[in-house]
Amino acid sequence: MPELPEVETIKRELENSIVGKKITEVCIHQPKVIREPTPEKFKKELSGVKITGVKRKAKLLIIELSSGKFLCIHLKMTGQLVYPGQGKDARIIFHLSDGKTLDFRDQRIFAELRLVDDWRALKFVQELGPEPFEINLEQFKKMLKGKKTKIKPLIMDQKFISGIGNLYAAEVLFRSKIYPARSAASLKETEKELLFKEIKDTLTEAIREKGSSVDQYVQLSGKPGNYVKFHKVYDRVGKPCFVCKSLIKRILIGGRGSYFCPKCQK
Repeated sequence: MPELPEVETIKRELENSIVGKKITEVCIHQPKVIREPTPEKFKKELSGVKITGVKRKAKLLIIELSSGKFLCIHLKMTGQLVYPGQGKDARIIFHLSDGKTLDFRDQRIFAELRLVDDWRALKFVQELGPEPFEINLEQFKKMLKGKKTKIKPLIMDQKFISGIGNLYAAEVLFRSKIYPARSAASLKETEKELLFKEIKDTLTEAIREKGSSVDQYVQLSGKPGNYVKFHKVYDRVGKPCFVCKSLIKRILIGGRGSYFCPKCQK
């Protein structure tokens, strides 16, 4: 699933590519991805409106429209946005006033599109925790206080802190030298400080490299992100650690595969 760096990359590219243009027509090839309103109303209310801005909240893309409504796109596992599109494999095609199209693709039909009056009123948005760039170290320490949950599932919990998924949680914990199954309550003050620093540094670096293409994620152009070549542990099971040469291992924590170095992470 695209995480904060991937969604932020797409958000910035959409800002540069489609803001100021009108949606002249909407072609719906797979209505299942439209969660609200009905496909018919979705198509009608989007036709002829101008795109005035693009926002991001955690992993949610929010396209602001001249009608006052918001087109919310949650890419989930396999959702993609491609501009200019070619219509190939598109579930929905947005025809724009520049003569080009914005294609929405989703191989497994897990993604969710909503046309709403207020994106802030969405239940899952209201339940989101703060993003890493919205808080400071002291606030992060207070959030961790009393938490007995294992640290990896905790930083992946969108109600605790939003935007981090399985991939970046693994990378952040390696860089912080923290074993992913440790209790959050066991972290020393210095470890909390390093963890907070590495969360922000890792996400910043991944945004700069246009995200990680490990499954279906692509940039708006359709090209892959560049951050995969900087991965230290994710999807590297059986390969030597770049620091100590021990073989990277994988365990299940909370039902998710967790990559780590058995020597560097304690």
